[in-house]
Amino acid sequence: MNSSMRQRPVVVALLATTMIAGLPAAPAMAQNAAAPAAPVAATLPAAQGTIRSIVVNGTQRLEPDTVLSYTKLRIGQPYSQESLDQALRDLYETELFADVQIRNDNGALTVELKENPVINRIVLEGNKRLKEDKIRPEIKLAPRQIYTRSKVRADVARIVELYRRQGRFAATIEPKMVQLDQNRVDIVFEISEGPKSKVRQINIIGNEKFKDGNLRSQMVTKQSRWFRLFSSGTSYDPDRLAYDQQKLRQFYLTEGYADFRVISAVAELTPDKQDFIITYVVEEGDRYKFGDVKVESDIRDLSGDSLTKRLPMKKGDWYNAKQVEDTVDTLSETAGLFGYAFADVSPDFNRDKEALTMGINFRIANAPRVYVERVDINGNTLTQDKVVRREFRLAEGDAFNSFLVKRSKDRINSLGYFQEKLDVEQKPGSAPDRIVLETNVQEKSTGELSLSAGFSSLERFIVSASITQRNFRGKGQELRTSVNYSAYSKSVEVGFTEPYFMDKNIALGGDIYRRDLNSFRYLNNNDRDTTYEQTTTGFQIRAGVPITEYISLALRYSLNFDDVTLDKDTYYSDTDGDGDTECDPLLAGRYLCDAIGKRTTSSVGYSLIYDTRDNRIRPTRGQNVTLNQDFAGLGGDVKYVRTRLSAAKYVPLGGGFIFSLTGEGGYIHSLEGDRRDASGELVDAVRLTDRFFLGNPQIRGFDIRGIGPRVVRRYYTTTSDNGTFTGVESTGSSNRTDDALGGKIYYLARAEIEIPLGSGAREMGLRPSIFADVGAVGGLKSPGLVNKTGSFAGYCYDSESVLATVKAGGTAKNPTCAVGYETVSGGFQESYLGDTLKPRLAVGFGVNWNSPFGPFRIDVAKALLKEPGDDTKLINFNVGTQF
Repeated sequence: MNSSMRQRPVVVALLATTMIAGLPAAPAMAQNAAAPAAPVAATLPAAQGTIRSIVVNGTQRLEPDTVLSYTKLRIGQPYSQESLDQALRDLYETELFADVQIRNDNGALTVELKENPVINRIVLEGNKRLKEDKIRPEIKLAPRQIYTRSKVRADVARIVELYRRQGRFAATIEPKMVQLDQNRVDIVFEISEGPKSKVRQINIIGNEKFKDGNLRSQMVTKQSRWFRLFSSGTSYDPDRLAYDQQKLRQFYLTEGYADFRVISAVAELTPDKQDFIITYVVEEGDRYKFGDVKVESDIRDLSGDSLTKRLPMKKGDWYNAKQVEDTVDTLSETAGLFGYAFADVSPDFNRDKEALTMGINFRIANAPRVYVERVDINGNTLTQDKVVRREFRLAEGDAFNSFLVKRSKDRINSLGYFQEKLDVEQKPGSAPDRIVLETNVQEKSTGELSLSAGFSSLERFIVSASITQRNFRGKGQELRTSVNYSAYSKSVEVGFTEPYFMDKNIALGGDIYRRDLNSFRYLNNNDRDTTYEQTTTGFQIRAGVPITEYISLALRYSLNFDDVTLDKDTYYSDTDGDGDTECDPLLAGRYLCDAIGKRTTSSVGYSLIYDTRDNRIRPTRGQNVTLNQDFAGLGGDVKYVRTRLSAAKYVPLGGGFIFSLTGEGGYIHSLEGDRRDASGELVDAVRLTDRFFLGNPQIRGFDIRGIGPRVVRRYYTTTSDNGTFTGVESTGSSNRTDDALGGKIYYLARAEIEIPLGSGAREMGLRPSIFADVGAVGGLKSPGLVNKTGSFAGYCYDSESVLATVKAGGTAKNPTCAVGYETVSGGFQESYLGDTLKPRLAVGFGVNWNSPFGPFRIDVAKALLKEPGDDTKLINFNVGTQF
């Protein structure tokens, strides 16, 4: 409220407080200064005669002649008490006057009036749950209009109804008037919103076959409970009450109760006006079975006998109305497959109340075969017509096919350029055998500018910036550029994809990138430190062509320049005493020393894709199978064959639940033959940077790279007594390191159910799920350890600070150590663990949230099956990155 409202010369309550408590009480005028007295015609006794003169006093904005035009009083005409009373009523009905009196002096009439004020402004107070931009459109009063009580009443009723639609039935609206100079007023609506009215209890009377809980589960309206915090179904909504009656009827009809009906449905507001109690009275009736079921077809291409054999219901099965509806849809689609778009399928019911059977005759009426006259596309303001038309599986002149129409709709949805509520309407054409396919699209933003910072359990602190346009210039092209920075990785990438090169069904694209990765190892399971640094600079060229409607082939060529380094101050030493430092296996491990170096990888690959998903972005049904193979060795220093196979299946379970089952596996085979490290020892032919790694986020419940082969180094305290050394495990903060080595073969499977929430949670972008993950990685050649399993290696400093390496073994003599007892840290034992393909299993639940701060994902998973060396983690989360 601004300063002009703080000083109110006169504040008058306009209407009595209006409370919506389940009853449509009409707002009543309060007795106040603004309310006029009852009409008074004159202070003289009743009279009659001829009007000699009429004088109008008190007008400010209106002319006297205008005032008189609202009455039937005219000079020279006779008058009576009744005509004067009627003139009063006529003036009040104009709602232009706050007070009117008519005085009569033997035919000399004086009209004393007070005009209604002019509205200066409309003010809302107390509205927190509903913002002004939601309430203002409901208010018909406006500045510079004449104030009238009826308009105030109407506005109060509309605001109250608006709150009622939001579930706030305890809301009260008190309008007040602030009187200003020059007969102006401010209208103030003081709003007390009150809490949302919840559904405390749902009672069902008359049900004998099904329990109350079973019937409540069919309803959209839910009882208010603490575990339904994010559900919008716990708020009372009269429209939802009628919908729930339909849901109850549908449920009983699917169970065979064809005579079921809802006798009454009553919603009662509790005395505290906080909650509702809903009571349904139902009559279940008898349960029916299917009688004789058959199909009769008047279309020559459709055989009634053949279709009858394929009906899902059989005589003697329990009657199911939903099954009947689905059968009608299936028969209509079947007719559409043969080009009969307007085939009329109607079920004729034959009810036998004595035998309790329901016979059904599905009749397919004759219809002409239909051809596509034209395809209309509406609503695409940015996207070019050809971008949508090329996704249609039907063209002008083609025979109509309902399956191809649905397939066209799925392909358009998968573009991601339009809102999901896209439909292809089938309208009659210019002739009975012509049809018009009208596609009404609503474009959504396809450009993304992302500037985000976040924290994740994978990369710790993250800063990213990206610009992506998935519908560049309205041609369906994709242009993207991104910069990412975190504690363990940095990258810059630019990419472009043309899905229809030269207007041919050939996709062509390319990427240029620079990626810096700081690999890490674990210290005592929690902390990390950096091991090798990998810098990759390269590019990739891609091309894709469809083979069939559901099968496509993608080809690619990549050229990468890799440089893998280790920190010289940490992992290098002068091992041979020549003054030159080199990677020291005692400090880094032989597996890391083997990984360093510069190399060029030139590879060519392909992907064979089978995809029937209804939406590639957020699928709800269908399947996807992809075979990837890459051949490195077309020049360069690295030679291998990498093969991956992945598959996914999506099944809608009903009620918004979506079940997905995904699996993948891979194998990499080196074409370089045997490789040896600097010491001449035989090592695995596949380099560390080319292997598969597994852990979070692929298998939740485990840490990043927490599964598979690894070298665990445990540090020991070495003690010397007259040159004899023994080892005791160190208790310091860095007594253990864990280096994941990856593997040459892996497999991974995941079963997940996405759980639907109420509309309120969906608007917030919440998508919870439960899941089970299983997988493993391994198949490496055992790496060369610095010492044998169970032995000790250590350092000893003598009095002249000369470094001496103790021989491998539990004890050893070292003549350079000073005689006497001293303790020196530095011994360690290396173990090779985790190289097994036995399955690791984790189960848990997670939530995706499109938060204002960026995408958020949290998973809580428990590892049920694990192997020695695996690193588990109960909770993982990401904020500010895409997942």
